[in-house]
Amino acid sequence: MIQPPHSPSSAGTGTRREQLGPRRWWAHPALSLLLAAVWLLLQESLAPAQILAAIVLGLLVPRLIHGFLGPAMAPRRLGLALRFVIIVLWDIVVSNLTVARIVLSPGSNPQPAWVRVPLRLQQPGAITLLATIITTTPGTVSCIVDDERHEILVHALDCSDPQALVEQIQQRYEQPLMEILG
Repeated sequence: MIQPPHSPSSAGTGTRREQLGPRRWWAHPALSLLLAAVWLLLQESLAPAQILAAIVLGLLVPRLIHGFLGPAMAPRRLGLALRFVIIVLWDIVVSNLTVARIVLSPGSNPQPAWVRVPLRLQQPGAITLLATIITTTPGTVSCIVDDERHEILVHALDCSDPQALVEQIQQRYEQPLMEILG
């Protein structure tokens, strides 16, 4: 059946309904359920406030991802994104242990360093995400995103090889972000 063109009076209603409909809020049901379950496991509680937080996270995060990455995100890119999240979480755990060892060991002699990380990313949102990941990983802080030089200035708590840190950030974080965001 051929649909008649929208009249001027109803031109915006179909689009608006699609944007706000349940399908848009429940864009990725498996991801929503996984996020809610992980939240509850991390909180070790089934208190009403935690259940409410799990529901909110389960609905909002996939919607934000859906809006950020676009509705046509291929399953391959979703798989890359999930693998990337696992890598970042692993790096956060390992970095926490490394920083704890440095701080708690009386004989430790950290070598702090300022490192300039050249950027290949172009999208401001992706650059912000990269800077956030760097800061979230203990032992490193992204201090300045220099738009003119197209680089991030990073402070590292213990860095004996600045070039190795640059390569690690580019390979573990920037390259996967470029692949995920296309």
